[in-house]
Amino acid sequence: MTDYEPFVPESTSESIAVYPGTFDPITNGHLDIIHRGLSLFDRIIIAVASNPAKQPLFSLEERLKMIRDCFSGEETRIEVEDVTGLLVDFAYKRGAKAIIRGLRAVSDFDYEFQLALMNRRIEREVETVFLMTGFRWIFISSSIIKDAARYGGDVSGLVPDHVCEKLRNRYLQP
Repeated sequence: MTDYEPFVPESTSESIAVYPGTFDPITNGHLDIIHRGLSLFDRIIIAVASNPAKQPLFSLEERLKMIRDCFSGEETRIEVEDVTGLLVDFAYKRGAKAIIRGLRAVSDFDYEFQLALMNRRIEREVETVFLMTGFRWIFISSSIIKDAARYGGDVSGLVPDHVCEKLRNRYLQP
């Protein structure tokens, strides 16, 4: 018999992950990753970034609202915040143990792997978790959705209904 008690993690400790992106706009592929992430983590913080290299179609405020509208009633497990600065710092300061990244193809992996290694170098307490995009969404991206919508293509079923309506309205405006 030993004189010490074995370590038992507290069952009340909450596992938190951050899912980052520009989400311009959020797609059903993003939602798939988020819902699958919720089976792995207690809570997910959706971190909406402003990328200076990109000219977004929707403002930061519009993107935040579109995402929040996707998760009405799930506020205890989903948070939506804007992020500036280093993502790994944001994750660490919010108590996240992981950053979720979606992968569609091998070409995504090279870039994502480099980011994961740099994040790990900066903050060892935060892991990167790669989730493969669901097969039915593997071909879509926000850029492809915007291109299709810009030229009158039907993107219903690829984005939430309220996002589809916002795209129609944005591209119908003169």
